Amino acid sequence: MPDHSANNGPRTTARQAIGLVTDAFTEHSPPPLPGGSAAPDGPLGWEGYDASRARAAGRTGEEESVVFGEADVSGHRCALLAFEFGFLGGSLGRRTGDRITAAYRLARERRVPLVSLVATGGSRMQEGMVALRQLQRVARESVLLREAGVPHVAVLRDPSTGGGWATVGAGADVILALPGAQVGFAGSRVRPPDADPAAYTAEGQLAAGHVDAVVPAGELRGTLARWVAALARPAPGPVPPPAALTDGGTGGTGGLPGTGWDAVRRARDPRRPRAEAYLDAYFSYRLPLGGDRCGGTDPGLLCGVGVREGRGVAYVAQCGTATLPAGYRTAARVIRLADRLGLPVLTLVDTPGAANDAEAERTGAGAAIAETFAAVAAARVPVTTLLIGEGGSGGALALAAPDNTWTTPDAYFSVIAPELAAAILKRPPEDAPHTAEQLRLRPQDLLELGVVRGIV
Repeated sequence: MPDHSANNGPRTTARQAIGLVTDAFTEHSPPPLPGGSAAPDGPLGWEGYDASRARAAGRTGEEESVVFGEADVSGHRCALLAFEFGFLGGSLGRRTGDRITAAYRLARERRVPLVSLVATGGSRMQEGMVALRQLQRVARESVLLREAGVPHVAVLRDPSTGGGWATVGAGADVILALPGAQVGFAGSRVRPPDADPAAYTAEGQLAAGHVDAVVPAGELRGTLARWVAALARPAPGPVPPPAALTDGGTGGTGGLPGTGWDAVRRARDPRRPRAEAYLDAYFSYRLPLGGDRCGGTDPGLLCGVGVREGRGVAYVAQCGTATLPAGYRTAARVIRLADRLGLPVLTLVDTPGAANDAEAERTGAGAAIAETFAAVAAARVPVTTLLIGEGGSGGALALAAPDNTWTTPDAYFSVIAPELAAAILKRPPEDAPHTAEQLRLRPQDLLELGVVRGIV
């Protein structure tokens, strides 16, 4: 049901929101009503419904709670829909559903990105189940948009709650939010009285992995333009691996390690270049995607879309820590998104292995790793992998392209860490260097074994 309660920050009208992010907007007319007219007081004959709609129209100047049409976002053509919260709380009724589904179809038919500016309190009570069923219509259009490979970027305004959040908002490929916006399936009047209010904010949803970025209003136009450009212009073909970065800490990357233990020590050197340095050198700019959409995040994994030579490339990069189940689920999500939109993928491998503590097991380590293996295996877009540090067992291999993995000289790849291998073989800890030699984990060994295509 719509929530008309007080908000956490200033609200914008639909027209103000459109003006905030577009250079030009051409409104489209809604589809004609079946039979030419609506039933008096709506499908339920709810007393006073027509009068409420008329008052809402008088206050807002809008005929419904959604405006849609074609827009120019910094030179990029888009289909756009914007909710008007002042019209019955931005609630969804049958005519709202007509407009939303028309916007999705417009994006699909024109093959231009869809931008949704969400501000809604939920489904319209005065239309009962007829209103609630609009969520199924929106879900179907969302599926068709994905099948067509057309990107969808949602901007969550205040408030974004109920079915509008659970379909238009949460169903988007990229989810941005304005600071302080109320975001959650339950509006403030229907959630438990002892609920933590922070969980229902844009910032809380970001921390829980349900939102990709919280963007101040003054930066929204530029951020949205960069996203639209990156998603709409994928890089052609497989991308080359990044060049190896040199650093004084390891004496440079020109030479190869002499022994297996040397390779392990170089990969573990804290002064070695890490994922962020590689990404910054490789891309003109990066747009982050964060969270597994299941309530989890992994600060040791960087994901998103980067722009290289004006074209979009999806990336997943491990940062040298044990990867959490949420990290693998986020990686799989990003790889599947890239596959739908035709974006090539770059992965950077650097982990001692998957997290293996009790919490990792409780949150589904095995299933999450399997999901990542499957996403890489199923990808129709080219995947390029560069091993930049530690390659610890299956937790590292899950992100490696089967036939297009490269390595730097400061890296190793192994079926298991040398210390753990020695322990399994009941060898003393001081035997780890010898075990490392037996594992043949050096870059040159990996090349000879056919595990990698080359040493960059």
